[in-house]
Amino acid sequence: MSGFDLEQLRTLVTAVDAGSLSAAVPLRCLSQSALSEQLRKLEERAGHTLLIRSKSGVKPTAAGERLLAHARPLLAMADAAWRDLHQIPLEGEACLGVTDYFRPADLARLLARLHQQLPGLRLRTRIGRSDELELAQRQGELDLAIVMSLESERKTAPRVKIRPLHQEPLIWVSALDSNPLQRGRPLPLALLPEGCSLHRLACSRLEAAGIPYVISHIASGVAGLQAALTAGLGIACLNASAVAGQGLRRLDQDALPALPSARFLLLHARYEDQSMQSRRLQGLSEAIASSLSG
Repeated sequence: MSGFDLEQLRTLVTAVDAGSLSAAVPLRCLSQSALSEQLRKLEERAGHTLLIRSKSGVKPTAAGERLLAHARPLLAMADAAWRDLHQIPLEGEACLGVTDYFRPADLARLLARLHQQLPGLRLRTRIGRSDELELAQRQGELDLAIVMSLESERKTAPRVKIRPLHQEPLIWVSALDSNPLQRGRPLPLALLPEGCSLHRLACSRLEAAGIPYVISHIASGVAGLQAALTAGLGIACLNASAVAGQGLRRLDQDALPALPSARFLLLHARYEDQSMQSRRLQGLSEAIASSLSG
């Protein structure tokens, strides 16, 4: 029979978004062997290898990318049909927190898509640091939160459901016309406050490499940090999407410590019941994830 199994497609999308099969296992509520078997059957049905597996995780092949482009809207439509038939109206008000590191140019598009898909829903948005948003979500001040996380710092909080959205590299950047890598001088760093994970990461990586530095500027948010970098006040490590169109350049990565990737996650409460509140929150989570995947 032709066609694809939706659950197998969902496993493929989850594995790619999570970055590895082991990270996808708890998200799909499957054993490692069951998840691998789903992917094997999907590749057999597709007639192509869909994932490149390595010690660092999984990446889609060219055929995998082609299938993902079909799978994401198919899954979004299936989720929308499920909500419709279960009569889960996404109406009322919801509070969404978004880290200011997250795809700055895409935030307006996300809000526009949600308004188009869910005209009965009134959103309150809060932009801030990931640690502040995670705390607010745990305390019930936010229904959902999009946060940035480094794999080494990811802790599973009780009663919080974590949905991977995407990941992107972290890079060292500075102003286009600056020359911060001068011998005999400590590196000038422009950072967010000490609670920021990238603040801690930049300092720890430079210290481990024995590279002297001085903190030359502290900004309260990413917009202020981008302005300080453009003004030539220092260098910083930023996620790739926060650099585009900001008048910044990527520094020679060979002269500086390697940086990991950043993962963007959608957090919301983990309900054990099937109440309308739980189903509505799950529906909103699906709508946000499918909007971002589109």
